[in-house]
Amino acid sequence: MANIKSQIKRNRQSEKRRVRNRTVRAELRTRVKNALAAAEAGEATGTDAAEAMKMIDKAAARGIIHANTASRRKSRLQKRLNAAG
Repeated sequence: MANIKSQIKRNRQSEKRRVRNRTVRAELRTRVKNALAAAEAGEATGTDAAEAMKMIDKAAARGIIHANTASRRKSRLQKRLNAAG
């Protein structure tokens, strides 16, 4: 446990951010999973894929994931969608 006042506050702030970011990451994984499941099922709507791409972009814009990580995830997702469809 920290003794310094500023570090105690920092710990509180980082815990809040951790919880917030965790929910976004979980939602991100769910959207990607749904997009892949829809592609495997042969549903040609593409809304799930677009939603997953949008979530990845938003997470990168908010700093929850790194920009290069977002780019890599989008690329891999698109490759899998193309292979499935």
